[in-house]
Amino acid sequence: MTFKAEYIWIDGTAPTAKLRSKTKIITGAPAGLDALPLWGFDGSSTNQAEGHASDRVLKPVFSCPDPIRGGDDVLVLCEVLNTDMTPHASNTRAELAEVSARFAAQEPIFGIEQEYTFFDGTRPLGFPEGGYPAPQGGYYCGVGADEIFGREVVEAHLDHCLKAGLGISGINAEVMPGQWEFQVGPLAPLEVSDQLWVARWLLYRTAEDFKISATLDPKPVKGDWNGAGAHTNFSTKAMREGYDAIITACESLGEGSKPLDHVKNYGAGIDERLTGLHETAPWDEFTYGVSDRGASVRIPWQVEVDGKGYIEDRRPNANVDPYLVTRLMVDTCCTALEKAGQV
Repeated sequence: MTFKAEYIWIDGTAPTAKLRSKTKIITGAPAGLDALPLWGFDGSSTNQAEGHASDRVLKPVFSCPDPIRGGDDVLVLCEVLNTDMTPHASNTRAELAEVSARFAAQEPIFGIEQEYTFFDGTRPLGFPEGGYPAPQGGYYCGVGADEIFGREVVEAHLDHCLKAGLGISGINAEVMPGQWEFQVGPLAPLEVSDQLWVARWLLYRTAEDFKISATLDPKPVKGDWNGAGAHTNFSTKAMREGYDAIITACESLGEGSKPLDHVKNYGAGIDERLTGLHETAPWDEFTYGVSDRGASVRIPWQVEVDGKGYIEDRRPNANVDPYLVTRLMVDTCCTALEKAGQV
């Protein structure tokens, strides 16, 4: 027997990487991740190699059922390696794996809120030709054809993610017309990042069938419209057990050069979105507060009441690389908690 394996990888396009994929026909009974073969591709066509030495290697790191093709077919997320089997320069997953292993005893977990915007040609879905819709306000978690655009795509995407076994925890319409969000997690750093990349691929692929496109542009419409982020919720075992660890984590994210070190890796175009308006903090300032959606990092009100829980870094753009944001948060917060003896 044979089955189709869709090999998916992250390319080397700068400043924002793109997803690529191609289909491999595999002969034999479907097997686990370890049995999926290495494969190759032309890195000179993906900004990952020069033409005179263009071969790059795809190493499967995550697989799940293919909800679009069905049957025994699978989706296969891959790391990109050089031909000597070392991680390619564009492979940000490899460094996250090292950091995650180092701090595994602290049991870090994440939930990432992925915002995105549908476009019909050059117009955001729901925007009239040659003009603008009513000001934002009623679209957030709205209902009705006058306020909601693209729900059929969103529902199809949700079903695909669930059939694939991804850790999707919810969806909602966002503040701007044609803007939506899905959430992945809570999961460990590598798991949430791998599954977010696959969920993004499924989003693009699902929208394809409806002849519209989805973008992770952090400011898809200039002016008085919300941007698109990837709010990143984070906790460790100590944070889930006590409030002192919550404060230590928040303080660590604001120390020294950490705010700018993080922000410069939180997605291209972040200065266009983090303006201090539209539920954001300025990109070059760091603040944290309880129930404050205008802060860089929010402590949910229930966390203060319970004296334990998680924090929400509101700075990451929709186009952030999840391998980068999870690595930075684990490294910064877990190092601080370790030094404070809060592990």
